[in-house]
Amino acid sequence: MTNTDKQLIPAAYSREVSVDSTIKYMGQVITVLAKGTETNGRFAFMEVRVRPGLEPPPHIHEREHELFFVLEGAIRFYTPEKTFDVQAGGVGFLPQGKPHTFACLTEEIRALIMVGATGDETVGMDGYLLAMGERAHDMVLPDVATANAVEDPEQAISVGASWGIRFLTPEDTKKALPLYPGFGARIS
Repeated sequence: MTNTDKQLIPAAYSREVSVDSTIKYMGQVITVLAKGTETNGRFAFMEVRVRPGLEPPPHIHEREHELFFVLEGAIRFYTPEKTFDVQAGGVGFLPQGKPHTFACLTEEIRALIMVGATGDETVGMDGYLLAMGERAHDMVLPDVATANAVEDPEQAISVGASWGIRFLTPEDTKKALPLYPGFGARIS
């Protein structure tokens, strides 16, 4: 093995779902199990818990594919090509460069999310969440009414862009995701 090969191999580690590895962002409880900085930027792996009304706004990942494995609950994914539901035990794949978002179909969802880099740039989703989120002091999922909204949307847009995440405007969303009912809408 050459020195270059050794530099590309990340160090082995272990991590558990705990408050020490968890952040809260826009009412979501996100445990970062593998950071891009720990995988030479090739992937990040997270557990997310979210309630209806606290889902992410429509966006595009410029650097990475996103794969959800639903552990509990059910999610409806919105993409330009189709809208599809994934129940506990199922997988939803969202390709890099395509607008998407999701809505909770149950009172709470818990899912594993893996993002994988598609090119030379590192994954960005975990970096964005770590930059924008707050260290968790508990693992409690807040009610929609008590969840912290983004204080400065322009900062979120700017930080997102620096990590390869582009948020869609309402006009862009209507064109790209015509079946999406709108941010915070209750889905039945």
